Amino acid sequence: MPNLSPVARKYILHWGELGTRWGINRTMAQIHALLYLSDKPLNAEDICETLDLARSNVSTSLKELQNWGIVRVVHILGDRRDHFESMKDVFEMFRVIMTERKRREIDPTLKLLREAVEQAGTSESAADAVTRQRLQGMLDFFELANQWAEGAQKVPTGALVKAARMGEKLFKLLGLSGS
Repeated sequence: MPNLSPVARKYILHWGELGTRWGINRTMAQIHALLYLSDKPLNAEDICETLDLARSNVSTSLKELQNWGIVRVVHILGDRRDHFESMKDVFEMFRVIMTERKRREIDPTLKLLREAVEQAGTSESAADAVTRQRLQGMLDFFELANQWAEGAQKVPTGALVKAARMGEKLFKLLGLSGS
């Protein structure tokens, strides 16, 4: 079982709070933080003991973290228990989370917006015309963001990191900088 340093404890608590702001269960975020910091895979009992959590809560959170694709099961020779580890590459982790959030949040929103714009377009009322115009603007935004996300998934992680590190230089190169 890992012995948490004050820094690790502080990070795990903060990651749990940050998770709640992003709509993620606090316990799930804390387990993810613990696994991310851990230098070796941990079993559920170690996680329960380290974070002082109920076994059922840990099991549920581990399943959800696996569903997100950022935690995986690891088997240790001579130990029948499942052990778990987090992805360690933060850029790749961000990519996986972005893909999953797109699937869970953006795709259903796009579907609803497309249907709503179509339905509002069949109405003759002035109120529906305004509604359709606003929904079309929202749909345009979501479709552009979706195209960007899908394009970013095709670019190798190293190239995305390089582009992000260019920062303001990239905007100047494209003629988009205010300075």
